[in-house]
Amino acid sequence: MGKENTETVIEEYGQRAKKASRVISQASTEKKNAVLITLANLLNDRKEEIFKVNLSDVSRASSEGLSQAFIDRLTITEKILTQMINGLKQIASLKDPVGEISNLRPQPSGIVVGQMRVPLGVVAIIFESRPNVTIDAAALCIKSGNAAILRGGSDARDTNALLSALIAESLTAHGLPADTVQVIVNPDRELVGALITCKQYVDVLVPRGGKGLISRLMKEATVPMIKHLEGVCHTFVDASADIELAISVCDNAKTQRYSPCNAMETLLVHQAVAEQFLPRYAAILAKKGVELRSDPLALELLNRFGIESKLADESDWYAEYNAPILSIKILSGLDEAIGHINHYGSHHTDAIITNDLKNSERFLKEVDSSSVMINTSTRFADGFEYGLGAEIGISTDKLHARGPVGLEGLTSQKYIVYGHGELRH
Repeated sequence: MGKENTETVIEEYGQRAKKASRVISQASTEKKNAVLITLANLLNDRKEEIFKVNLSDVSRASSEGLSQAFIDRLTITEKILTQMINGLKQIASLKDPVGEISNLRPQPSGIVVGQMRVPLGVVAIIFESRPNVTIDAAALCIKSGNAAILRGGSDARDTNALLSALIAESLTAHGLPADTVQVIVNPDRELVGALITCKQYVDVLVPRGGKGLISRLMKEATVPMIKHLEGVCHTFVDASADIELAISVCDNAKTQRYSPCNAMETLLVHQAVAEQFLPRYAAILAKKGVELRSDPLALELLNRFGIESKLADESDWYAEYNAPILSIKILSGLDEAIGHINHYGSHHTDAIITNDLKNSERFLKEVDSSSVMINTSTRFADGFEYGLGAEIGISTDKLHARGPVGLEGLTSQKYIVYGHGELRH
């Protein structure tokens, strides 16, 4: 497809989305919720068809030699489908931010100034694998009054085509335009280039994928983005940590699933509890086949207890493995832990295991990440777990939205002014 053709195709998507955005932005909360509940019911009623179509995508990806982590993200299991359905219901139950008025303040002139939440307009989401994102993104955009253009990876094209049809069916069943959510299933990569520069129709771009995708969009996109590049997440086991709790939480943070961006990639351990904690925890990881990459102190300790580990190098502290690999470092205390996280981390999600109130407060204030946690797993950094219903993505930027981006993150605010005939002098 030539450049002119791709631009024409994307302009057509954009025109339809812009037109639909004017309708969905004015839709009642009741109507938007009804769409989401209808879609949840369709996912349940058509689940066998969804599994069958998804299996064809998974089989194709396997035959093409794609990694297990990639295939894991591509697969819709019974559990994931249930989460998709529950996410739709939860979003339907959430307060609608659109039209909410806040911060009303009378002024000396007599006018009253406030702010109103409004949809962003047309949101383009580009993502890889994860066909569940198609439903999450559509639901959040519908509830927040936005139109959406979704571009999933070619590996999930059959699944996304079916999900797109179910979304359109749900919208039209309640008198809303099917173009409110459009899914691009054409695998032509040039379409992405046209989409990310379509400023006249697309208001916000949300990329969800690996470094390659995000890096490309950071270089080429002219549409404003909500994004995160990497998920280099840390857990610091402090000197006062409850050892049993630390073992349980760290195991969950690393091994509950290896591929997500909120899985722990680096474990930091206070030297005061290293011998008590690390060999026990590392033995659990070894049984699960997790490869360990340790600094010299941790390596010597693990070797002493007969646990195999490789020597970590500088690149390991920056690494987002998305795999059964963990880097480990023994530190002198909280200052060094915070310094390490702020230097090597990706500002995504970091946790401390501690019973020291002052240390927990310092960690919350001084770690510069979009989610900072005390005594729990980094795997909770997720829109569904935060009560947002789902998330459009996780932002590590500091403008507009940060952390999991849910309904409120998909709206903006405009100033509104109530007057009574006042004149400015």
